[in-house]
Amino acid sequence: QVQLVESGGGLVRPGGSLRLSCVASGSIFSINSMDWYRQAFGKQRELVAAITSGGSTNYADSVKGRFTISRDNAKNTVYLQMNSLKPEDTAVYYCNADIGAYDSLESGVYWGQGTQVTVSS
Repeated sequence: QVQLVESGGGLVRPGGSLRLSCVASGSIFSINSMDWYRQAFGKQRELVAAITSGGSTNYADSVKGRFTISRDNAKNTVYLQMNSLKPEDTAVYYCNADIGAYDSLESGVYWGQGTQVTVSS
């Protein structure tokens, strides 16, 4: 049973920091890209950051210089370090991964359950 489990969301003041974590578990053979998306209330889900299996990254313009995505392949984990947070960063953040499972029927794109990030004074 392949799944993604997220943690690290919460309430912070503007200028503060949070680190989100997402762990993939199950009978996993490989993980290609791992990504973070977010969806603010009343808005469409958007890509925040992505990282390939080799460590190449890209970011949305709105978070460049403030957010850092990283991964630990040995732990099947992706992180999102969020610094200098702004109220407009408030959203539900979702982990996404393209997973190859030992059982090919379980291979595919998976989503985490989402974790709330609220930036407010």
